[in-house]
Amino acid sequence: MEKVEDSLEIITRYFPDCTPGQLRQFGRLGGLYREWNEKINVISRKDIDQLYEKHVLHSLSIAAVFKFVNNTSIIDIGTGGGFPGIPLSIYFPGVRFHLVDSVGKKIKVVNEIRDALQLKNVTTAHCRVEEINAKFDFAISRAVTSLKYLYQWSRPLLHTHKKKKNTEGGLICLKGGDLSTEIKESRQHPQLWKISDIFPELGFDEKYVLYIPV
Repeated sequence: MEKVEDSLEIITRYFPDCTPGQLRQFGRLGGLYREWNEKINVISRKDIDQLYEKHVLHSLSIAAVFKFVNNTSIIDIGTGGGFPGIPLSIYFPGVRFHLVDSVGKKIKVVNEIRDALQLKNVTTAHCRVEEINAKFDFAISRAVTSLKYLYQWSRPLLHTHKKKKNTEGGLICLKGGDLSTEIKESRQHPQLWKISDIFPELGFDEKYVLYIPV
């Protein structure tokens, strides 16, 4: 089991600008997810003891690449237990996150975590993404479905941005493995960042941040 001090060291190693309040929120994630995972299984049993490396830091790889400005709006498609949306909402308190999942028990856990941490910048919806009738600056997703379908789902939800400073937008997703076929089938040309280059000593081989601008 990870100690809170060890888990926070993983965060501060790469994000030394975290405030004491943010570190307190990150520090509580382990206990909260362990407690709720006993009631509603949203994280695999083998991963819960490595929550900070496999889930929290993995989610924050997006923050290592993108510096979202305040009042940016982001939808997390298929958030599951709240990844990557919950860690990103802690790191970007001035950014608005809308976490969506079609499985009610997962959204229940997300709501409980949000309320326990008093994350005022997080809203949720228990629905399919096709039912969302709103526009966002970015869509984010972690291991939900193929890039082809992620792009199809996210495209109607995204504002069309002109290429001016601080007005970029698009789909950002976390994926792993050989993506060549998946990218070809999507008919898109995403930018890719290897997470092992961002967090070099951790177990992120063949994991990537992908970005398709709009």
